[in-house]
Amino acid sequence: MEVGNLHEKLFANRYRPDTSNHLQVKNGEQCQRCHRYCETLCPAGVYRWDGIGLVIDYDGCLECGTCRLVCPYDNIEWNLPRGGYGVSYRFG
Repeated sequence: MEVGNLHEKLFANRYRPDTSNHLQVKNGEQCQRCHRYCETLCPAGVYRWDGIGLVIDYDGCLECGTCRLVCPYDNIEWNLPRGGYGVSYRFG
């Protein structure tokens, strides 16, 4: 199967969302005064600001760990999903 661009490759991945969130914000007040790099730099768009707080759509997570690395307050608790859940990559 020939797959061309990045969007086609991501579409070919298999996602099996877990019932428990593997991404947690430790302290929501920290996000109030942050530039929210997690929202800007997450390649899957998992984080979004709804005007009140940070909303995490964890079921689309690519499990790259970018959010945890870019958070200046070390405010994101990031764990791998339980075995059998999460993303399964077909290409690369």
